[in-house]
Amino acid sequence: MRPYRAALFISAALSGVGMLCDIALPLITGKIVDGPIAHRDFGGIWVPTVLIVLVSALNVFASWWRRRVVAAPASELEVSLRAELFGRLQVLPVGVHDGMESGQLTSRAITDMSTLRRFFAFVAPSILGLGATLGVGVLVLFALSWQVGLIELVIAVPLVLVARQFQRGYARASRTAQDQSGHLATTVEESAQGIRVLKAFGRGPWFGHRFRQQALGLQDLELYKVRLVARLWTALNTLSAIGIAAALAMGGYLVAQQTMTIGALVAGITLTTILQWPIIGVGFLLAETNHARTAAQRFWEVIDTPVEIADPVRPLAPPDPLRGELCFEHVRFRFPDAEHDLLHDISLRIAPGETVALVGATGSGKSALLGLVPRLFDVSGGAVCIDGLDVRSMRLADLRSRVSVAFEDPVLFSASVRENITLGCPDATDAQVRHALEVARAAEFVAELPWGLRTRIGEQGLSLSGGQRQRLALARAVLDRSTRAGGHIVVLDDPLSALDVSTEEQVQAHLRAALGGATVLLVAHRPSTAAWADRVAVLDEGRILAIGPHDRLLETCSRYRDLMGGELDVDGPDRERDRGLAYEH
Repeated sequence: MRPYRAALFISAALSGVGMLCDIALPLITGKIVDGPIAHRDFGGIWVPTVLIVLVSALNVFASWWRRRVVAAPASELEVSLRAELFGRLQVLPVGVHDGMESGQLTSRAITDMSTLRRFFAFVAPSILGLGATLGVGVLVLFALSWQVGLIELVIAVPLVLVARQFQRGYARASRTAQDQSGHLATTVEESAQGIRVLKAFGRGPWFGHRFRQQALGLQDLELYKVRLVARLWTALNTLSAIGIAAALAMGGYLVAQQTMTIGALVAGITLTTILQWPIIGVGFLLAETNHARTAAQRFWEVIDTPVEIADPVRPLAPPDPLRGELCFEHVRFRFPDAEHDLLHDISLRIAPGETVALVGATGSGKSALLGLVPRLFDVSGGAVCIDGLDVRSMRLADLRSRVSVAFEDPVLFSASVRENITLGCPDATDAQVRHALEVARAAEFVAELPWGLRTRIGEQGLSLSGGQRQRLALARAVLDRSTRAGGHIVVLDDPLSALDVSTEEQVQAHLRAALGGATVLLVAHRPSTAAWADRVAVLDEGRILAIGPHDRLLETCSRYRDLMGGELDVDGPDRERDRGLAYEH
């Protein structure tokens, strides 16, 4: 807020100038009544009339200039807050994102930031301006007649009590409504991303009913807020009307007693009427302030979320050139808030240039183990080392520039094919991009797209088949590897699962050549993928059951045979014998 304080105070000052102009007009009118009109000196009306015109012009200019002064800073503040929120989301751990609804994040980044902009541009200056107007206005009323001023001061007591009661209920309703709006956004996003599933299972009407229930829930909350505001405005209007009536009665009495002039009465009643807007405006400003406070709370909830995976205080430079040795040393891991470890005492050494496959049943911890290498997660115990250096001792940028990743569920963005492939190395040449596409066997179908590499593939790449998406994600990892000199580590989370056998064989043949010299750790579910590796590590319930070449494990490890054959004999008689297999590190 510091860069924008000057604009805020200038805007508030201009708002105050406008309000003071409003106060000045009744005083000038009162002087006209007691002067030229009372003495029938119509020639004396011209000077105060010109003064009224000048004051009104100043009021208009102050209002125009206030909006001009605050417009650009308010927009800059909105952009700045959005950028800070988005930047914070980029550094928060994956586990934090897994616990957040995407719709909530969208609501916070879009709707909440717009609410804060409106507060900065209009509400905050108006609060300062209205506060000054009420204060000066009451003082002027006291100067005209202390009795009339006292009436306005007494009216302020129930006003404060009503506003305080409103504040409590509206704050809770505002927070609940904004959270519900985020849930609604999540439902819309899920329905758009999962439209194929909803149509295939005929569950569109069910999802529509779910959306309608959420929308009705939000409607109920908004109507409740409207009722609260209506009650407040009714109370404020009533108090304001009582104040005007009481001031008129007291003023009439004082005029009758000849202790107050007609002009002072006109000025006092007009001023009391003008002060009605600041009093009534309190309701609107309180509602908007609560919206802004809730938006600020939701903003700071994200900003204040601790970044558990961050650069070390004293980072160490990775070896240059990198050899590519990858070691897991007695690694334990559990997800945040989980009660038990997912990985137990994992020790594994992968030599530079070696390819190791991870094989195991669903939930055995394969993907979690892969995620520890680029520090998508951090170990709960033990260490992951590259060339003898703990990955936690490196800067994240240094680490991730040396690790290429391709996930089983390929993530593509609403951008061109080229932009998706060059995500990790935007300076890649066209020749390097074409080579990566050739390795992933994606060049042919990309060439058939309407605009080739420039074709936008839409959100999540849903316009492509599953195999095409996987091949583009694989090309991204290959390109990331091919543009870096020296040793490199490639992490592949079953990136060929959506390919047919023939295409898989072609991709594997090209990958062997393209990844030559790189250290590769991959998840495998097919025998053909496992056979590609130099060694295979069999994971069972978070532990390494056996390690060895594919052919040897087929002969000696019944669990591995079951996994490769699709027959998961979880409690088979050979399982304990498998645990006793000696394996090499």
